[in-house]
Amino acid sequence: MSLETKEYAKRLVEQMTLEEKISQMRYESPAIERLHIPAYNWWNEALHGVARSGVATMFPQAIALAATFDEELIEKIGDVVSTEGRAKFEAYSGRGDRGIYKGLTFWAPNINIFRDPRWGRGHETYGEDPCLTAKLGCAYIRGIQGKDPDHLKAAACAKHFAVHSGPEALRHEFDAKVSLHDLYDTYLYAFKRCVKDAGVEAVMGAYNRVNGEPACGSKTLLQDILREQFGFEGHVVSDCWAILDFHEHHHVTKTVEESAAMAVNHGCDLNCGKAFLYLSRACEQGLVEEKTITEAVERLMDVRIRLGMMEDYPSPYANIPYDVVECPEHIALSLEASKRSMVLLKNDNHFLPLKQEQIHTIAVIGPNANSRAALVGNYEGTSSRYITPLEGIQEYTGEKTRVLYAQGCHLYKDQVEFLGEPKDRFKEALIAAERADVIVMCLGLDAGIEGEEGDAGNEYASGDKLGLKLPGLQQELLEAVAAVGKPIVLTVLAGSALDLSWAQEHAQIRAILDCWYPGARGGKAIAEALFGEFSPCGKLPVTFYEGTEFLPDFTDYSMAGRTYRYTDRHVLYPFGYGLTYSQIRYSDAHADVTDFGILEPVTVHVTVENTGTYPVQEAVQVYVRFSEREAYDPGYQLKGIRSVALECGEKKEVCITLSTRDFALISEEGKCLVHPGSYEIAVGGQQPDERSSRLTGQTVSTLFICKTGNVTEVEY
Repeated sequence: MSLETKEYAKRLVEQMTLEEKISQMRYESPAIERLHIPAYNWWNEALHGVARSGVATMFPQAIALAATFDEELIEKIGDVVSTEGRAKFEAYSGRGDRGIYKGLTFWAPNINIFRDPRWGRGHETYGEDPCLTAKLGCAYIRGIQGKDPDHLKAAACAKHFAVHSGPEALRHEFDAKVSLHDLYDTYLYAFKRCVKDAGVEAVMGAYNRVNGEPACGSKTLLQDILREQFGFEGHVVSDCWAILDFHEHHHVTKTVEESAAMAVNHGCDLNCGKAFLYLSRACEQGLVEEKTITEAVERLMDVRIRLGMMEDYPSPYANIPYDVVECPEHIALSLEASKRSMVLLKNDNHFLPLKQEQIHTIAVIGPNANSRAALVGNYEGTSSRYITPLEGIQEYTGEKTRVLYAQGCHLYKDQVEFLGEPKDRFKEALIAAERADVIVMCLGLDAGIEGEEGDAGNEYASGDKLGLKLPGLQQELLEAVAAVGKPIVLTVLAGSALDLSWAQEHAQIRAILDCWYPGARGGKAIAEALFGEFSPCGKLPVTFYEGTEFLPDFTDYSMAGRTYRYTDRHVLYPFGYGLTYSQIRYSDAHADVTDFGILEPVTVHVTVENTGTYPVQEAVQVYVRFSEREAYDPGYQLKGIRSVALECGEKKEVCITLSTRDFALISEEGKCLVHPGSYEIAVGGQQPDERSSRLTGQTVSTLFICKTGNVTEVEY
């Protein structure tokens, strides 16, 4: 931020009374007319499109976007989201509407680590890997905020800081206990990158405590780490009503005044909630100084100035027309993202793509076949049009193919109709299956049963999953339809990993396509994938396990035994895995030299060739492992990605440079150290693990390089 806007903010705030300052620290900030400060509501959402304020382009859910492994695509999407958000803000405020979900401060992205597959909000994230999360989170932030930090198109917010990933039912009282190693190795990395590399404007605290301190009032997190270590200069906002938890549930304070003071004293500037209504009394009681309040309000005024909300500091984006909202170009990008996010998990004997000329009748079966909820996930806006998988297949096939539809079962209940008998739609599904040449099963979840506490159904653990099985009668329905003996393509619409072991092993399930929550018009993309208009080429941003029985307890925040970085046990589909309709060949992987100084970057070269019959967008992945690592250190870690477009027969050389930080390991004391010795660098379209090799039939090239010198501490 510039000295000009800082000085402007100081001049504004020094003219305010204490009460006026405090009024600007609540998410519903009233106007101060004598200072020409308009009213403003800070609360807006834009996880995968402008949310909760009417029509906007609805992109695939964040976890789906992560499956693209494509920073450039994510930045384009962020740019579209802020373009539409700016257009809507200008139109709404021009008509005097400055209410909730109408502003320019977007509380996104969610860059928490999806450490446990049971967490209901995991589909809001970019997956389980700190590097992938950091790269995609930074890309989205750059798209949202624009290229001029003094004239933000919109303001992004990295949330929830920090060490936050369930259980949802306990979040208001839970204490996440984490070692210094895991804190810096896993939970903080993406936040640091978003601050340092992308200049994120805001950071939101979490509901839970971290090692005894409530996250929204933690001196360790907000002062010592975020401001001092990371150099963060933006504003901190509480999660909604989280500050009341300090005394009501965490019991670290006794009164609301003490809670409000603890938050402000430790670096929380803006309150989503009501606790800061009591800041005046906290001041009277000597719990917080006016100087501290002034500093917080100066940060808040600074971002409002840079967003163009003051008459004498206009925004260059103020004239974006409302016509851009859900325009054809934005819809096309959303469809492209849907296509790019799909992950082909199984394709026995190249069963997909389907050949329409050989299919007279197709049966589309399952609770997600015609579900709009399964298209969009949570924190969604409104689309002017939705295309479900059933509708997409109907539109694609036209009158040439008969499309039969049966819901089969409810998403999680044992009956569809309120007064129906158990399995009241099973027989219809079997009747449709018997008459079909091929069956498309549409199973999975939606945000009504995996999501945020308070939004998702309590019968499913307040939004968290009780396990990884398909809920309700879905597995039984799948097995019953498979017994009919017709070939099945299983499409999964869900925001997280499921145990698909039976489907993977059962010969009647010829192919499995993970479609995530693919966006408002995702059914069109699904149909085109099934019939070969393009090849799926997404990669998994999370590990799919064979159940949860062997996983650590959900409340255990140690990373041991979690994610691909710390376990390879009972893995069904690995992180980074995904098939295509084409064939990709990697060759000539090398570094220019093999010996490097301890602080030298390393550039890796590899040739990637599409030897198949479909164009693809290949996600090149680079993993690093230190040969002499300690038992508590991770194994292979993703450190570089590059999305490469390849036409049929096309060959490209890809160069990815690994920084000094990419070779660092975190000590038990939380220090970031580069060690001399041998490093393995794996380059390919998948992880360098046995399970990926068995599934794809391909191996990954591994380079060995040596770092020379002494153990050196580097910037985290």
